[in-house]
Amino acid sequence: MEWLYNLFFEQSALQAVVILSLITAVGLGLGKIHIFGISLGVTFVFFMGILAGHLGFSIDPQMLTYAESFGLVLFVYALGLQVGPGFFSSFQRGGYRLNLLSLGVIVLGTVMAVLLSRVTTVDLPDMVGILCGATTNTPALGAAQQTLKQLGEPTSGAALSCAVTYPLGVVGVILAILVVKKLFVRPSDMEDHEHDDPNHTYIATFQVHNPAIFDKSIQDIGKSGYPKFVISRVWRDGAVSIPTSDKILKENDRLLVITTEKDVPALTILFGEQENRDWNKEDIDWNAIDSKLISKHIVISRPEINGKKLGSLRLRNTYGINISRVLRSGVQLLATPGLVLQLGDRLTIVGEAAAIHNVEKVLGNTVKTLKDPNLASIFIGIVVGLIVGSIPIAVPGISSPVKLGLAGGPIIIGILIGSYGPRLHLVTYTTRSANLMLRGIGLSLYLACLGLDAGSHFFETVMRPEGALWIGLGFLITFVPVVIMALVALRLCRMDFGSTCGMLCGSMANPMALNYANDIIPNDNPAVSYATVYPLGMFTRVIIAQLILMLFL
Repeated sequence: MEWLYNLFFEQSALQAVVILSLITAVGLGLGKIHIFGISLGVTFVFFMGILAGHLGFSIDPQMLTYAESFGLVLFVYALGLQVGPGFFSSFQRGGYRLNLLSLGVIVLGTVMAVLLSRVTTVDLPDMVGILCGATTNTPALGAAQQTLKQLGEPTSGAALSCAVTYPLGVVGVILAILVVKKLFVRPSDMEDHEHDDPNHTYIATFQVHNPAIFDKSIQDIGKSGYPKFVISRVWRDGAVSIPTSDKILKENDRLLVITTEKDVPALTILFGEQENRDWNKEDIDWNAIDSKLISKHIVISRPEINGKKLGSLRLRNTYGINISRVLRSGVQLLATPGLVLQLGDRLTIVGEAAAIHNVEKVLGNTVKTLKDPNLASIFIGIVVGLIVGSIPIAVPGISSPVKLGLAGGPIIIGILIGSYGPRLHLVTYTTRSANLMLRGIGLSLYLACLGLDAGSHFFETVMRPEGALWIGLGFLITFVPVVIMALVALRLCRMDFGSTCGMLCGSMANPMALNYANDIIPNDNPAVSYATVYPLGMFTRVIIAQLILMLFL
């Protein structure tokens, strides 16, 4: 049985793989267990690593450092790719207010952490770990540890304090939401306020009764300064046709128009009259509207199309078809000529069957080719991210140059490539499942190593007075900013309770609290707000953890 003992306790490459795999597998399994409707998910890998370290398991320090670093880089880069496409669009219109409120939560918690480190016996590295645990943000902890290494400071204290405060960080947001709902929420706050979502398409029909646009082409009308719209079909004299940009509109033409709901009144003035029929129901059979035209979804799978503007393909005039909407990562986009297409976009195309078949040849529509992972671009992006993270940056007031490190560099490059890669004709498309797999492997590997490293001193720390102090301070950093900004959102900004909950959960990067909010609120406002603030919130948490140490340590 000596071989079995060596497999688990004699430090080697094989033993490192076995230990980390066991910690991850058991942690992921236990993470699915719900207690009072709450589960820790992948975070349970962290606590399994702590338990394994406490029981005496360890791996070679160099292998531990490598696995922890690689897992962190893989996770934050994949996270950047995921949030990149929506990162800059999240600032549009209503997103500004949500993101400012989210930044308020982050700034309040950060200021509290710095002040508490001044008035208590907890030093700043440990307080940053408490901040990361209280806000359930392990990427920020990784960034903080990298900065501590640059500054020549030990990193074990930050990991320990994060581990101690993390569980109550998860529960603290839910408790804060409960308190706010019980004490401060009015019946009107529970109403479903309308969202100003620029990506939400709306279908309406109009009749042309405005003499100002009689005998004018669609292209000329589109240049008149009115809101963006796409005319999908035109009814004239009982016949339905697909309009090209040169189509001349006549009096009494009926138009099927795709736009945004808030722009409908302006387009009613433009065209003359809006019809009452609701075209936004899911059970509408678009192919039954007339016998000649069909509606079909086509996926862009040809790399040559990646990064091109929709208008540059001239599909409407060449093939006599119309593209009404574009679905990208679950978000409906208006098919305007200036829209930059990406690999994996799903286009809704209307036209005759033969014409749509020709368009299929242009765009690809071969879903199978998209399932092959584009690993080269992922590793190239990681290399670029690490290079950017290694660049020394001179900051006034700080004696030595600072670096973005293993967390900051890859997440910034991931966001930039995810957002602007297609404009440079870079093929950055990965399926949702592939992205989740990369993030899951990276985060699990990082958490397993982090817990294993902190586990040997975890329980003795919790039992000491400083452990109780850490837990108390962590709960304050979780609870107080959430309650304060909830009141600001509800009373000063007059937001509904669902949107407020989503903003709070997104700013704290807390999907477990979001699941709770979705259970108690009937509409999807929490999920919409969460998705709006999550990209900027995650990025800010990663960067701010480093800045605190650079400026105040």
